[in-house]
Formats: sequence, structure tokens, C-alpha cells
Amino acid sequence: MTTPLKSYSRMSKHLILILLLGFSVGLTYADSFTRVIYDWGPLYQNRDGSLQAQISKEINTVTLWKNLVKRKKMAIGIVDLNGASPRFASINGDTMIYAASLPKIAILLAAVYSFEEGTLEESPENLALLKDMIAVSSNSAASRMIDLIGMEKINAILQMPEFLLYDKQNGGGLWVGKPYAKNTNRIGDPLKNISHAANANQVCRLYYMLHTGKVISPQRSEQMLEILKDPLIDHKFVKALHQFAPEALMFRKSGTWKHWHADSVMVRGKVWRNYILVAFVEHKNGEAILQKILPTIENIIRPRST
Repeated sequence: MTTPLKSYSRMSKHLILILLLGFSVGLTYADSFTRVIYDWGPLYQNRDGSLQAQISKEINTVTLWKNLVKRKKMAIGIVDLNGASPRFASINGDTMIYAASLPKIAILLAAVYSFEEGTLEESPENLALLKDMIAVSSNSAASRMIDLIGMEKINAILQMPEFLLYDKQNGGGLWVGKPYAKNTNRIGDPLKNISHAANANQVCRLYYMLHTGKVISPQRSEQMLEILKDPLIDHKFVKALHQFAPEALMFRKSGTWKHWHADSVMVRGKVWRNYILVAFVEHKNGEAILQKILPTIENIIRPRST
């Protein structure tokens, strides 16, 4: 879902001040959640067999979900952040899928990387564009940032060794091959020729890198999380969480176009509600399916005593 770029007045002076000056003091979720830095390699090397079996079992109980998975029309990735070490599982996790606006998270990464190297001005206007691009999924804000950074540079950053969020050897990943506007140049990804692409494994991995403070630096990781925090579009995962966990803190980016539906979220909640969830569904009822996937996954990771 996208909305036209609103005026910068929607962002309060207080929010802009936070974006410019507040990252060194850390995010508000740090008061209620102790972030543990794990020495943890690529996700596909760290699959949890028990979690994988539980998710596969639950998916197979719903005939529609089972058929979508079989046809590669549905993909799920989960990182359970509870306990002494993270647990990862995915279904069709390395399958590249058209993800609509979800890859705007890759534009955010490229923008913050460009701030760090000094090739993009870290101005209130550019910070406001990024917040608009993420919180309300503004197409015009995303296209403006692509113009400022360069589409080729965005995809080069995604393939840098320190990120490798598009990995041709392991199913691809995030890709931004077209501005979010009509009648523009298009560069499809090298594996599937998709313009706005993602797979569940790599989106989970980006959120996990942010969680551990390993995107550029802890300060830049927190800057990205601050922009991803408090989504303003109430649908899919957000709508599900608002129904039964309105107090949970969310860092989120979704995408919708026709029958392609995508969502990604890192959740911070009380006691056990700490996880990363990514899902893609190609179906006319994709939004409703995503709303049901989140509580299904939560039921799997929730301790039986709660």
C-alpha cells in the first residue's frame, strides 16, 4: 500500500530532532529488552530443526497454505529472539518473490550507508523523506531517494561483502530495480529478473543485523530502527498485533501490489514476544492470510506456561 508524499509538516519538530540527535542514547525498547550480541553466521547455516518442524506442521494443517507453499506462492521466515540464542526457521526462505514496497527497506539501508560515507546529506528533508518512505510507504519519497542515491549504487551496496543482502549463490535477496513510479527504467535482479524483489531469509537477516547493531555501526543500526519504528499503516501484521498485543513495539515494512502481499516486522513485547517475522503471499486474499500467519507463529514460539 502506498500513499502520496505528504508535506514535511506531518513530521513534528520533535521527531526530526530525535532523528538528528537522539541515536546516541539508544532506542526506547532498550529499557525493556536487553539486546544480546550473538556471533551468528548466515541464517541458512543456523536453522533450528525443532522450530522448522513446528512451523512446517502448522502450515500443512491449512490446505490453502500448504498448496501455496508447494507452488512457491508463499514464503515465511522467523527468528525467535527469546532464550540464550536465536532460533531460525523458514519455508521457501530462499525463493525470490515480487515484494512491492517491502524492498524500500533496502533504500533505507543505502541512504544511511550514504550518510555515513558523506555522499548523501543527512538533512531534515532527507530524514523526513525516509520516514515517509517507511511509515506510510510513500512511492514519491522512495523514488526521490533512488534519484539521490542512484539505483545501481543501492544494489551494489546490497551485494557488498559486509551486507550480502543480495547473494546470487544463495537465492538472491533484496533488490531495487525500478523507481516507484510509472514509465521508468527497469533493471531486474540477476536471478529472476524481478524489479522489486526479496526473499524471506535475507529480510530476516537484515532485521537480525539491525537487532545486533551490525549494520554499519550500532549507532547507524539504531538510526534505521528508529525510522522503522511505529508504522502508520494498520494492516497485515500490524493489524493482527493491534488486536491482541497493542503495547508491543514494532519495527516494520510491508508491501502490496495487486495479489502480491508482503510483510516484515521485528517485535518487542513483554516476557516472550521478541521475534522477527517475514512472510510473502501471492494470492487475492493475501492480506487476510498474513493476519492469520502472525498469531500462528506466535502460538509456536510462546512458552506453554504463558
